[in-house]
Amino acid sequence: MARPRRCRRICSEPAYDSFIPEGICGGGRVVMTVDEYEVIRLMDLEKSTQEQCARQMDISRTTVTEIYEAAREKIADSLVHGKPLAIEGGHYRLCRGLTEQDCRKPCRKKEASRQSAERKGADEMRIAVTYEDGKVFQHFGHTEQFKIYDIEDGAVTREQVVDTDGSGHGALAGFLTGLQVDALICGGIGGGAQMALAQAGIRLYGGVSGEADEAVKAFLSENLDYDPDVHCDHHGHDQDHQCGHEGGGGHCGHGCHGSHE
Repeated sequence: MARPRRCRRICSEPAYDSFIPEGICGGGRVVMTVDEYEVIRLMDLEKSTQEQCARQMDISRTTVTEIYEAAREKIADSLVHGKPLAIEGGHYRLCRGLTEQDCRKPCRKKEASRQSAERKGADEMRIAVTYEDGKVFQHFGHTEQFKIYDIEDGAVTREQVVDTDGSGHGALAGFLTGLQVDALICGGIGGGAQMALAQAGIRLYGGVSGEADEAVKAFLSENLDYDPDVHCDHHGHDQDHQCGHEGGGGHCGHGCHGSHE
């Protein structure tokens, strides 16, 4: 029987969980686990020794070495090849600096969709918008980019554009979950994608058109014009057709009414 992996203790989850290179990004993305991040924080920023790091994280020095080497390789891959770096997941438990008993709570294997609620406060959220040339892209399943807005106390505090790396309909909900998105603003979107977003706990605001920044401003002021019953069926359409572009609005200009998975 394989020996169970010891749960790594960390002080807090990272305040910044993704980093996107400026300019042209390389293919794919690099995922660093939260425990790998913690080793980098302790050893490279806090200048802890391996022994101190091991004691802090309640693991062996050998494990610290393995985690450290893996984390440094991922950082190098991101820097050298221009890949987006995400920090998520891992095998760890939170120590909130209260008592020794608190530090020994059971380990939680956290998925990205649960990290969002743990990390964000009551007045914080992350909005994704299907994005092309500053506007809301009109077909969720074909979008090549999302613009991500971090919101705190009703105001935008950070914006970034991320590439989907060719992810299609079925993978985009998982892609947004990995980015810890709370709400999506888009144009046309099929029933299968809507179901996947709902299962991931991502709120949907479909049937939106126009400038992406303006759509987010309208959302924050509770004046966003969206269609709660939006659907788009691209079966039988040309591949280059993008729902809503020809009609100029958030609804499909070609009588779309079905679902597309």
